[in-house]
Amino acid sequence: MKSYILIFCISLQCIFGAVVNNQTWESGSTLFGFFQKYNIPASVYYDLPAEDRELTSEIYAGVRYYTALDDDNNLLQALIPIGDGMQIHIFRYKNGYKMDFTPVTYFENEQRLVISVQRSIYQDLMEVTDDQGLVNELLNAYKNSISFNRTVLKGDKVALIYNRKYRLGKPLGNAQIKAAMVETNKKPNYLFAYNGRYYDIKGKEIEGFLLSLPISGARISSKFSLGRKHPILGFVRPHYGVDYAAPKGTIVSAAGSGTIVFVGQKGGYGNVIEVRHENGIKTVYAHLNSFAPGMKTGKYVKKGQYIAKVGSTGLSTGPHLHFGVYKNNQPVNPLGNIKAATKELDKEHKEQFANLSDDLKGQIGTILAQVQEEQKESIIVSLPIDGFTKGMQ
Repeated sequence: MKSYILIFCISLQCIFGAVVNNQTWESGSTLFGFFQKYNIPASVYYDLPAEDRELTSEIYAGVRYYTALDDDNNLLQALIPIGDGMQIHIFRYKNGYKMDFTPVTYFENEQRLVISVQRSIYQDLMEVTDDQGLVNELLNAYKNSISFNRTVLKGDKVALIYNRKYRLGKPLGNAQIKAAMVETNKKPNYLFAYNGRYYDIKGKEIEGFLLSLPISGARISSKFSLGRKHPILGFVRPHYGVDYAAPKGTIVSAAGSGTIVFVGQKGGYGNVIEVRHENGIKTVYAHLNSFAPGMKTGKYVKKGQYIAKVGSTGLSTGPHLHFGVYKNNQPVNPLGNIKAATKELDKEHKEQFANLSDDLKGQIGTILAQVQEEQKESIIVSLPIDGFTKGMQ
C-alpha cells in the first residue's frame, strides 16, 4: 500500500515529496536484512548501547511499519513498532543514518459496542470491528464460563465497554475491556475488569488462561515496564518482560502448554525459546544456556515441562531468565498473567467493585436500550478519553 503525500512528518521532522509505504514485517525478516535492503551500515546497530540493541529483538512478524523513500527509493526514515508504546526510528543523518527509539503516537477512545448475534460471536464481532485483538480478549475472558458454540443463540446480544488505542487508523495492541455482557439463550452474563482481573456480577473472579512460573525460587531482578529509566544513560526505555536472577544451569519450565514456534539465537536475547499458546498468547524465554533434548519448532510441550536451562547468552550482565508474555504479538506484563491463589475481595474492595459494576452495568443498559429503540443489529459509540482524543507524546 503506497500513498503519495507532499509532507511526511515523523518525530517533528518533515520530508517533502516523500513516498510513504505502509508494510507488514514478514515472518523470518531481520533488522540486518532491512539494513541490507536499504544499504544501511551495520555500525548503526552496533553504535547503540547494549540495552537498546536488545530491544531490537522485539520486532515481531505481522507488525505494520512505515518507510519514507525518496524518488530513487533511498530510505529517508522508518518507523518500526516494538510494542504498544515504543518504536524503532531510523533516519538519514548527514551523509549516513542513525537509529533511536521514540514513543508511538496513538489516539485512545472509549468504545461502547452492541451486536445481535447472527452467525457466531467471532464472525459477527470481526465483521463489525475488524479487531482481532478485541475478539480474542473477549473470548479468552469468558473462556471458562461460557461455551459460545453451544449456549449463544441467534439473536442473543453482546455488549462491550472497552478502551482502544489507534495508530494511523489501525488498532494498536490489545483492547482493554472494562465491562461486557454476553447473553446465553437471552440470559445476561456480566463481566467487569477490576485491578487487572475479571469478575462476574457477584464479585467472583473469572479465571481465564493463566500461566505458571517458569522458574522456581528465583529472585525478580527486573520487572516489566513500558518506560523503565536506563540506570546509566538516563533515557526512558521499555523492558518487555520479567528478569529472574538464577544460577547458570537452573531448570526453566514451560509456563503453559503449547507449541514451540522458535528455538535458536535471537539478537541480544541470545538463546531463545518461544512457545505459542491458545488465545493468541506467546511466551518467550531468553538468555538461555542450553535447550532440553528434543526442543524444536513444532514440538508440543506441556505446562511445567523442562525446556531449557538458565544462562547468560546474548546481551546479558549475568545469569538470568528473561521471561516475556505476548497477547496477539503485543507485550504484556507476565506477572498479571501468572496463576495466583484466588482471594476474596476484602470489604473495601467489595464496596469499590460494587460501585464500579453498578455504574458500568447501567451504561451497558443504556446502550442496549438505544439499540432496541433504533431497531439496529449493531451499534458502536466512540468516546474520547477524558473528554478528548489523546496521543502519547
